[in-house]
Amino acid sequence: MQNVTDIPEYLTVKQFVEKHPAFSIGGIRSAIFWKRAELEQAGAIAQMGRRILIDEPRFLAFVQSGGLKSVRGAA
Repeated sequence: MQNVTDIPEYLTVKQFVEKHPAFSIGGIRSAIFWKRAELEQAGAIAQMGRRILIDEPRFLAFVQSGGLKSVRGAA
């Protein structure tokens, strides 16, 4: 990943979508449902209780690297 800081910049799903209107709430939630393990391994998301927090720079780097090219595993 490039230019990813050591200090996470967390946003809730709603805050992330408001800041980045190219993403929809449903699309983000679907990506988290289907790619949770990969997103957690990349440090792109964290969970605090029931709340999912998105580390903005890492999530965007994950998207840019093609990590969400196929969300549901379909070819």
